[in-house]
Amino acid sequence: MAASNEIALELAPIIRVYKDGRIERLNADVHLPPSVDTATGVASKDVPIAAGVTARLYLPAVAAPSKLPVLVYYHGGCFCIGSAFSSIYHVFLNTIVSTASVIAVSVDYRLAPEHLIPAAYEDAWCALQWVASHAEGGPEPWLAKDRTDFTRLFLAGDSAGANIAHNVAMRVAAEGLGVGGARVESMVLLHPYFWGTTRLPCEVGRVDHPVIPPHTVDSMWQLITGGADNDDPRLNPLADVAPSLAGLGCRRVMVAVAEKDTLRDRGRAYFEALRKCGWGGEAQLWETQGEDHVFFLFKPGCNEVSLLVKRLVSFLKD
Repeated sequence: MAASNEIALELAPIIRVYKDGRIERLNADVHLPPSVDTATGVASKDVPIAAGVTARLYLPAVAAPSKLPVLVYYHGGCFCIGSAFSSIYHVFLNTIVSTASVIAVSVDYRLAPEHLIPAAYEDAWCALQWVASHAEGGPEPWLAKDRTDFTRLFLAGDSAGANIAHNVAMRVAAEGLGVGGARVESMVLLHPYFWGTTRLPCEVGRVDHPVIPPHTVDSMWQLITGGADNDDPRLNPLADVAPSLAGLGCRRVMVAVAEKDTLRDRGRAYFEALRKCGWGGEAQLWETQGEDHVFFLFKPGCNEVSLLVKRLVSFLKD
């Protein structure tokens, strides 16, 4: 039978679902193989973690005088597009690893709607546990105990990946890592994908926003969860039914937002809530003027990206 071209749902500019069940992702995703980066000397390789879960590991070129911390990174893409192997993430993480002197584990998780939420969260948790397990000895030589500081694990991500990092950090507090000597120290949320049923100021009047139109965000969560509403605590950590941020499982958090981003006010509100909820950790906010959602992935080398990277690296090194 010929494929039907009748569209059941289109959430531009991200994804299209046909009535026959086919999924069309509207953003081209160019993958790069692992390599030794000629500009930074950072080496990368791909490793399996569990069924459906893989990761790209990054190792800085220069041997550090002490053990290296580990950055566990979750890519963005509204939970339904993107990959740890995308060229934009490969370039970005080469830069972070070389300047911050960290080992990075960039997680490739299963995508919705083929794999509905909570699949991405479970994959992200599985990857963090896999990293932490090496504190007691594990199969991956790049995470050997003699080179890795497992008391300095960092969670980070952009957009949906930042949402994942937050939810993983909450689970760390609730369940622990189950491995002696492993601890999540800090978290970096880059343009986090949070939402809710009530519009915030920067979400009003953006019908034609080219990157994240509010109407697309309104419908996305229902698609990728199979029906949950936009005050689901996993999407809206400030909803009345959400657990308190006081239980966040790390000591320090950096939140980065961009002036033109539809999600800007969600990141600001998260930062303010952290400061007021009794969490007791250190929260930092970095706002880039004149830029839009995840601009740092698409404008490598521009001045605003350099400033953001400098701040991020400083946060990781503190």
